[in-house]
Formats: sequence, structure tokens, C-alpha cells
Amino acid sequence: MRAFITGITGQDGAYLAQYLLSLNYEVHGLVRYTSQGLNTKKLATLVNLDEVTFHIGDITDSLRIQKLLNDIQPDEIYNLAALSHVHISFDNPKLALDTIALGTLNIVESARNLGLVNRTKIFQASTSELFGNSYDAAALDETSPMNPVSPYGTAKLYAYHLAKNYRQAYGFHISNGICFNHESPLRGETFVTRKITKAVAAIKKGQQDCLFLGNLEARRDWGHAKDFVRMMHKMLQQKQGDDYVIATGKSYSIREFAVKAFAVAGFDIIWQGDAEDEVGIDQSTGKILIKIDPSYKRPNELHALVGNPQKAIDQLGWNPHSITIDNLIREMVEYDLNLLT
Repeated sequence: MRAFITGITGQDGAYLAQYLLSLNYEVHGLVRYTSQGLNTKKLATLVNLDEVTFHIGDITDSLRIQKLLNDIQPDEIYNLAALSHVHISFDNPKLALDTIALGTLNIVESARNLGLVNRTKIFQASTSELFGNSYDAAALDETSPMNPVSPYGTAKLYAYHLAKNYRQAYGFHISNGICFNHESPLRGETFVTRKITKAVAAIKKGQQDCLFLGNLEARRDWGHAKDFVRMMHKMLQQKQGDDYVIATGKSYSIREFAVKAFAVAGFDIIWQGDAEDEVGIDQSTGKILIKIDPSYKRPNELHALVGNPQKAIDQLGWNPHSITIDNLIREMVEYDLNLLT
């Protein structure tokens, strides 16, 4: 089997490449060339780079994408490429639109033009950001209303519906994986979870004094990227394409995540103050370790997300609690501590 992964150098791309190689796939990856060369640092922590065939290109370049699909003739395409940071999408909405919406169009339209409808199965990376603040007492599933509150989520909504359009209009085997938050030691350092674990490690090593956070009460449904990529592959092994929520069904606040991360490093956080003056203090030393910085809050805040993965459990054999939140956080903190030794 031959797979083509866009976004192969990111967290999900790295874990997916590792998993597909373990299944004896021939793995091809799309990478952008920068002045620093190929950014394969994350990927290199999990796989032998010689086992992957790299193709230079950009997801926004339709002619390049069509040529690559024609040359590779993949059995499976995993479209993971995107400007994936929600906060940054407010600063550069056009880049979010180009990489996500236009990029997805380039993938599906190139596949259609090349007559790959009966040969190639496609996974489209979707997101819980589609739902926006439609959260209520029930967990979100494939039928929940979608109302994104960021340029990132809006671009992903276009890509989500485009994938469904091509499945319905042309008969493509294409699946949307509506993935809730998933983390790992390879998570980008601008994401709040990795920001927290890196700060905990630096504070433990005496290299940083304090961690600054935005909205402590924002809640997310966090899983491990290693588990999520297995479901991406599983979707393409079904008889036909479909849409699936991949989530754990449990949510935790940024506050709770931070407390758990500091506990791994031996800190017991207690809270004092209110609103933007609230601080997290190490109970044993009285030292302030967490402060609020309003600049980290989104212009249009998404308050809470929790998914209902029952369809994936029933049809894909998804185990939402293979890796618990505590084990995930411990793995991330210990990884960042080891980086500083």
C-alpha cells in the first residue's frame, strides 16, 4: 500500500508515518523547503527518515499537487497540512484559508482530474473547532450544529463540507475525522498544552520563574495523537467514506491541565486572587508559578468542547481511554524535563 501524507512533518504526520511504516506501507510526504532546509525534526524522533520519500511542494500549489498525485498514484491520501494554530489564524486569516480551504480543494480536485476516484481513499483532517460555542449539556457528535468562532474553524468548515460534496457528487471514498484536541511530546510549542509542560520543566530546572496563561476556564477534550492517527487509518479501511468524531468524551480546563502538569514535577498548586489577578502558588514554597496574561485570550473565545465518540467506538473500534489524561501529561512533562538535562 502506498500513502501520501500532507503535513507529514507535524505532530500527527509524524505519528501517522510511524504507524503506517509499521504496517509496511510505502510512505510519501509533502514538505515545504525553507531556508533552513527540510523541517523533519519531529518526524526524525519517530522514524528513520530514509524510509520516507519526501516531495518538495506546497499544499496551495494546485499544479504541483496534481503532478505529485499523478506520479505517486497513492492508495491513500492523508490531508493533514494546515495552519493549525487557532490563535495565529486571527493574525493571518488568509494563510489559514489558503492552506486549509484551498489546500483541500487542490487535493480533491486533483484526484478527480486524474481519475483516482476508484483507486485512492482520502482522509480529511477536520476539527472540533467546527462546533464553536454550540456546546451544551450533551457531548458533541456528528449531528451537532457547527458554528466556528475563528478563521481556522471557518476554513476547516469549508474543507469539511467540500469533502462531503466530493463523496456525494463523485463517489470518492473520503472521510472527515472530526478530531478533538490531541497532544503528545511532539505538540508544537505555541499550543497551550506544550507551553505548559515546557514551562513546568523549565521552572523545575530553575530556568524560568513563572508560567503565563490566558483563560484558565476554557475546557477541552484531550487525547493522545498516537491513538488518533490509528483512527485516521481505520477510517480508510471501511467500505465507504464517512464522518467520525474522535474524542475521549471527557473534558478538562486549562487550570486542571496546568495543576496536573506541575504535580508531575513535584509542585502542589493552590490559587489566590480573582479574575486577572488570580495566581497559582506552590504550596510548599509560597512562590507564584502561574499568572494571568490577558493578551493570550482569543478575540472570540471558544469556551468548552467535549466530544461524543460513540459512532467511532461502534464502527471503528475506537478506545477513547487507551492513554489517560494523567499519563499523557506525565509523558509530555517528562519529555520536556529530559530535553533540559
